[in-house]
Amino acid sequence: MAGATGVIGRHLVPLLVEGGHDVAGMTRTPGKADWLRHVGAEPVFCDVFERDALFRAVAGFSPDVVVHQLTDLPDDVAQVREQAAANSRMRREGTTNLVDAACTCSARVIAQSVAWTLPGDGGEAVAFLERSVLDAGGVVVRYGQLFGPGTYYPVTRPDPPRIHVDEAAHRTVMLLEAPSGIVDVVDDPG
Repeated sequence: MAGATGVIGRHLVPLLVEGGHDVAGMTRTPGKADWLRHVGAEPVFCDVFERDALFRAVAGFSPDVVVHQLTDLPDDVAQVREQAAANSRMRREGTTNLVDAACTCSARVIAQSVAWTLPGDGGEAVAFLERSVLDAGGVVVRYGQLFGPGTYYPVTRPDPPRIHVDEAAHRTVMLLEAPSGIVDVVDDPG
């Protein structure tokens, strides 16, 4: 799992381990290895932008599924716009590298996206990510705005589309064997 210690990853990794899956949690930060080990995942130190190292890491674990939960978002929601280029790079270059690495070992790809329309380059980067994943026969998971622990909305609920981070993780586990396509993971409006 790329993004194993991120907002969704911290909820998703334990669920996958509890479900009997062997999980390799990718991180760039050695300090996060203890948490990954604690929840039963194997830490894999790698930067998605270091293509050769990423290919070696993915091939070394030989996964059936590569779960892409990577973003490059700031901790402060007020800084999202000024750091948008970094997240667009993650959606383009990071996705390309992950999809290519997954394809070399015939792994399926499940990748996060958003359930709302982003303007400008952000929207183009989302479209690129989704097209890349679908072209590889993968699953695009369009999450609503996340709320709950560790999100921009730890106490309040954002405007729709939205989903509690725990529910987003639970629904993602159910998509491990879903057919290729786009799945919206949002609160039930009814």
